[in-house]
Amino acid sequence: MSDSKTTYRKVQEFVKCLYPSDPGGNLYRNMNTMIAMITGIIIGKETQLPQIANHVPETIKLHSTEKRFKRLIINEAVDEETFFMPFIQSLLNRLNLEQMVLAVDGSLIGRGCMCLMISLIYKKRALPLAFIVVKGKKGHLPEQTHIELVKKLHPLIPESTKQVILLGDGEFDGTMLQQTVSDFGWKYVVRTSSNITLYADDEPFAIDTLAALLPKGHYKHLNDCTITGKKFGPVTAIAWWGEDNDEPIFLVTNFKSAAIACEYYEKRFTIETFFSDQKSRGFKIDKSHLSSPQRLTRLMYASCLAYLWIIFFWYLGIGNRYVQTDTPG
Repeated sequence: MSDSKTTYRKVQEFVKCLYPSDPGGNLYRNMNTMIAMITGIIIGKETQLPQIANHVPETIKLHSTEKRFKRLIINEAVDEETFFMPFIQSLLNRLNLEQMVLAVDGSLIGRGCMCLMISLIYKKRALPLAFIVVKGKKGHLPEQTHIELVKKLHPLIPESTKQVILLGDGEFDGTMLQQTVSDFGWKYVVRTSSNITLYADDEPFAIDTLAALLPKGHYKHLNDCTITGKKFGPVTAIAWWGEDNDEPIFLVTNFKSAAIACEYYEKRFTIETFFSDQKSRGFKIDKSHLSSPQRLTRLMYASCLAYLWIIFFWYLGIGNRYVQTDTPG
């Protein structure tokens, strides 16, 4: 059996294993097209539709395969509730983690679009769990979009997970997001600006005051303070000059321990491996000619599932366990 046919068969098994029911009718046809797309992305390491079609082990003409992919990309019935979230729910249930460390970040994809992604930090990789694609160039997205994303993921967290920690850079320090995450019962550590105002005993001062005379490799913190004019809190504010940083950075968290917060925040940079694997080092989704957020979203379903397949079958070598068993091993 050729490598492409072997990959196609294993992708079929992967999809069948993680999808919670047997699809029928149009869903069956669309799912088969999705399997073909995932296979083409894995083999060709491209997300442009002609290149994907060129690496699918099918006997029909290349042009016909590409047309199938285009129909899927524009099909409004191909939504996340049917073609993405069931896989993520099943994956999380099978991983059965007591603690989940999540990283949130954004990146440019396609033509003039941004993808906001939450990933699970797992064995030094970032596994895509939920995302939103919107029109826009590189820059900060509205806080309401951040909240929409965490609300999308929240119902998928298994009951067996006892602790969830969300990590984010300075774009994600909005107090409404912090409140939303806290209301979920999650922990968070997010970077913030050096000029944010802290309040201790109702006395205001800038957070960068904590960095005064701070030696490299150390941190200073303040527990039970509030931040911004809204006096949101209580939070722990931290000035931290890590060994790998050129200058101190500033964090806010609902952890009491600054040491634990800094230890978790170091894991945030793992999400960069996901975006580099999706872009320059991998699938080149930033080179896609698609400019519609809706169509790029459907392409991302296939691209993310291709990435998960690679991580579990190739990088971690544990994918067969999930295909062959119905319960976590």
